[in-house]
Amino acid sequence: MAAPSEKTIRSLDGKWIINKTLSDSTDPVLALQGMGWLTRKAIGLATVTQHLKSYTEPPEDNPTGAPITHIEIQQTASGGLKGTSEKRILDWQFRPHSDYLFGDLRGRSRWNTLTKLKEEYAGKALEQDAEFLCEGWLEETVNGEVVDSFVENEGKGWTAWQIWGFAEVDGVRMLTRRFVVRRGEEAKSCRLIYDWAGPLA
Repeated sequence: MAAPSEKTIRSLDGKWIINKTLSDSTDPVLALQGMGWLTRKAIGLATVTQHLKSYTEPPEDNPTGAPITHIEIQQTASGGLKGTSEKRILDWQFRPHSDYLFGDLRGRSRWNTLTKLKEEYAGKALEQDAEFLCEGWLEETVNGEVVDSFVENEGKGWTAWQIWGFAEVDGVRMLTRRFVVRRGEEAKSCRLIYDWAGPLA
């Protein structure tokens, strides 16, 4: 289902379901992250729903600091898969996170623009990754803001970089995330498309 016009990158609260028909396969990316075949198969068959909630307040680790956007994600899946949860604080500070699917991580997130992202990585090692992450967006995303998020798993030696925005898919405005996962010199990319599934209960 198309993203409602009132849903913008600054107002994502609600339920979003991964559209497996329109999205790229996540199997190559998950394999590069060291996930086993059975788990990858279960994820590929599951209906995955993300419940997004955003708010602005100082970070818990800096309660006297400036108010910062927080995005909480509660992810549920059909087929008996256990759900996961995470919190993104958009101040570009590394924070630890752990879950049963991806293990012990540290990640950081921020508001960014595609123009700044391209400039930051022009001529650098990750320029090709940045080019993939910056292509295929609607004008509102090209000229507006994106969620820029980076996570690394030092134990398994991989990193994952993702950008959130809105893209036109089959003539319809859809919430979209583009990912590049790297492990050593190997990289895999994918695009996930999300159907709007209604407001939070």
